[in-house]
Amino acid sequence: MRVRYSPESIDVLQRVVEFVEVKSPFAARRIAIDLQEGIDKLKQFPEIGLPVLKAPNPEQIRDLYISNYTVRYLIADEVIYILRVWHNKENERN
Repeated sequence: MRVRYSPESIDVLQRVVEFVEVKSPFAARRIAIDLQEGIDKLKQFPEIGLPVLKAPNPEQIRDLYISNYTVRYLIADEVIYILRVWHNKENERN
């Protein structure tokens, strides 16, 4: 399976790393690595995230929890689409 990122998810990932990097470059690097490694696991295990029960098709739209972040993704035929990424202290928007 391949992984594709929505423009919103790319923007959030960049902002997270840039925000943390100001205070701690090491922590920013660690967050980036943790998120990338977690997302890479989806290639082999696309269903490791929890189904989003309020989604129209919960088996396809899932949430993967990586450290203090949630990665929402969609499982399609041969592609996993990363839809959104947010810090768990944020209010969930959808």
